[in-house]
Amino acid sequence: MVKRPRNPSKPPKSAPLLTEDDAALRGQRRRPRDPQQPALPFDLMPDRIEPCLALLRPSPPTGPNWLYEVKWDGYRLALHKDSRGVRLITRGGHDWTHRFPTIAAAASDLAVGTAILDGEAVVLDQQGRSDFNALQQSLGGRGGKRIANEVIYMAFDLLYFDGHDISAMDQEDRRRLLEDLVPEDAAGGIRLSQEIETDDPAALLATACAHDLEGIICKDRTAPYKPGRGGEWVKVKCVQSDGFLVIGYEKSTAAPSGIGRLLLAARKGEALVYVGGVGTGFNARNAPILRKQMDVLTTSKPPLPLKRKDVVWVKPEIIAEVEYRAWTGDGKLRHASYKGIREKADADDVYEIDQ
Repeated sequence: MVKRPRNPSKPPKSAPLLTEDDAALRGQRRRPRDPQQPALPFDLMPDRIEPCLALLRPSPPTGPNWLYEVKWDGYRLALHKDSRGVRLITRGGHDWTHRFPTIAAAASDLAVGTAILDGEAVVLDQQGRSDFNALQQSLGGRGGKRIANEVIYMAFDLLYFDGHDISAMDQEDRRRLLEDLVPEDAAGGIRLSQEIETDDPAALLATACAHDLEGIICKDRTAPYKPGRGGEWVKVKCVQSDGFLVIGYEKSTAAPSGIGRLLLAARKGEALVYVGGVGTGFNARNAPILRKQMDVLTTSKPPLPLKRKDVVWVKPEIIAEVEYRAWTGDGKLRHASYKGIREKADADDVYEIDQ
């Protein structure tokens, strides 16, 4: 065994790069810092930022102050990156980092030390459209334990960047920084939700609907990032799709898993309001998952004072995502179709009826 010397020799000194004749190239001694000069402060990175929510409108706003994007149908996530690593936080404040390893790995490669991004976890079909059912299946259904490797993150806002809270900046300025961080041609686990320039948002909406997209999102270029539905963001849907609480189901011997029709409720303040039912959209893949969830929540007492025969009542804990065309005059869903089950983490997604 070769022993290393206790006192390794020092490397020889190199000749200085500049000689006495190169005085003009020498840097000047730094002057003492003026104590009156303010230092650029760093902002404490928040553990969570309440999300800005889009206000539903029947038609898109127009004018030079608005920018437009595709509306993605998935799970809203805030992406946090700092010295501790990466966290993916749901709208309800739950940590889902372990469920989306592809997104977490891509976030680790972002060329920034600290950042908070806002975006949507989605699964894309062969045409590049977000598919909520495919997302649900990739996670194993509501409460599933699967790890979704095929899920990607569509980033559409930047709230904290390189040690600074930028949520008070204009939407357009935040967007410019986001485009520097996530290039338009990014094709990995994190991609940019691209801005679509148009002078005719109604035509853009028509095109989105023709391609079977869910709709478009409109954002005020001059607005800061504000939690809640203040109107800074507007959503316009091709087909209405919202979350409703399941309060029971009618049995059927012919339908998948015996589910003939779901009975649904929306929120109105602290109360629940019956909004009708949905009897289509069930299949051999999604119906067993739904039935299994309902079977452990059955109750003998109706969650609402409804008189129905042959109904299995369910505690109002399951959130069903339902597509529908319109509302009837008495406040019921028209032409409804079942899409899937939302997680408890998205409990705030239950449809709210105006007071």
